[in-house]
Amino acid sequence: MDRFRVELIAATPNPQQCVYAAMHQDYSEGFVAADRAEWPDERTAGEICVKRLLSGERGHYGPLEHAQIVLNVGWFPHSVMQQARTHRVGVSFDVQSMRYTGDRICKAADRSLDLEEVFYLRPIGDYSDRQGKKYSYDGVQRALDLELCRKAAERYRDLLAAGFAEEHARGILPFDYRQHFVVSFSLRAFLHFLDLRAKLDAQLEIRQLCDLMWPYLESWAPEIAAWYSRARLHKARLAP
Repeated sequence: MDRFRVELIAATPNPQQCVYAAMHQDYSEGFVAADRAEWPDERTAGEICVKRLLSGERGHYGPLEHAQIVLNVGWFPHSVMQQARTHRVGVSFDVQSMRYTGDRICKAADRSLDLEEVFYLRPIGDYSDRQGKKYSYDGVQRALDLELCRKAAERYRDLLAAGFAEEHARGILPFDYRQHFVVSFSLRAFLHFLDLRAKLDAQLEIRQLCDLMWPYLESWAPEIAAWYSRARLHKARLAP
């Protein structure tokens, strides 16, 4: 998991003011942009939005859809992408394809690239399943799994060399090859995603993704993030 990475690409520079403006327009007679000089500053706008939209679970989350953030996510296993796209999250993804981006698999097969750069296996340790059954994943088991990954990469390379299409060859790869993707959230979708995937019994790897995304929310919309941390984080209270 030490390879997992999240980087900011772009974000609405004044997200809490945007939410404030949308909220304010709902009940204002005038054209709110004309009064922009009178808007509260970003911090105060966030505090007002928490008070009028979010506190007490009022459920008026529509104005949060106007602020947008774009993140680049790297080196996560395919299972995370499968989970991230499950349920209606209102999120846009562009995902590294295994039809056009298989050269890294061939390099791993040729040992010019670390095998774990392209395949993900959980670290050695103690785990439990969703029913609470405990088990251990030791070095011997992990070595066997790495060897299976290596053989699959070699078979993939050989299929491509024999003229097979990439979408055919990829079918023999282990499920958790690593993928990079770009994802864009509205502020509302960001909070909903955390509701779904930061809960304490979520899959380990997608919780790691939420942990890496969280600092971006804190620095981008700090007053709203502080409210969310108090009221909803890790509580699986679906869904704004």
